[in-house]
Amino acid sequence: MTEIFRALAAWQTWIYLLLIVLGLVFAFRFLRAWDELRRSAFGLERRMAQERLNQAASVLVLLVMAGVLEFILVTFIVPATPGALPLPTITPALLTTPTVTLPPEEITTPQETPSPPAAPPEDAATCVPQSVEILSPSQDSTVSGLITLRGSANLPNFGFYKFEYALGNEENWQAILANDQPSVAADLGQWDTTRLVPGLYRLRLVVTDNQGISQPPCIVRVNVVTPTETP
Repeated sequence: MTEIFRALAAWQTWIYLLLIVLGLVFAFRFLRAWDELRRSAFGLERRMAQERLNQAASVLVLLVMAGVLEFILVTFIVPATPGALPLPTITPALLTTPTVTLPPEEITTPQETPSPPAAPPEDAATCVPQSVEILSPSQDSTVSGLITLRGSANLPNFGFYKFEYALGNEENWQAILANDQPSVAADLGQWDTTRLVPGLYRLRLVVTDNQGISQPPCIVRVNVVTPTETP
């Protein structure tokens, strides 16, 4: 279903163009059948003209419904579907901004439990207060069970936001949730970590405007533990 939504969004210009061309063709047929119906003098001739008129009208109604459905899908349903809109990669943005180098004393691993290789430090400048911001969980915090994701997702021409997570320093991002309502310093959703393997994860918030353009994501590192462990 996600692939279908992505195709509808990618080809929406050609779909609209095809619907317009077909609409013009059948509008011409409708007008011609209407003219034939007015000029018909015999019963059989009028019946055939009426059938052509009904067929052209039915096709025109279906084309209008298809256009409305395409508009609803690409405007409301596709932005709210995780993964339906391809998001720009964040690699160029990270390469063009200075990398934050942590002092040696901050590089040490605070947990005694073995964990996956530490993720490279993310650029804190990508988190914009009251715009693209994760307030909870905080950086390098320990979480377990069902946790509340709190922060800000608010842009001019706001489209939608989504949360994703990845294990350690991997780039295989998995969707958590998506929403099309802007919020500032509020609860943005919940993340169920009970099925995750304990270890170090990265959590990111991606905010996209209504043109499908995403801002640099806000990313925090969290350490997931089993609910029986004491944070």
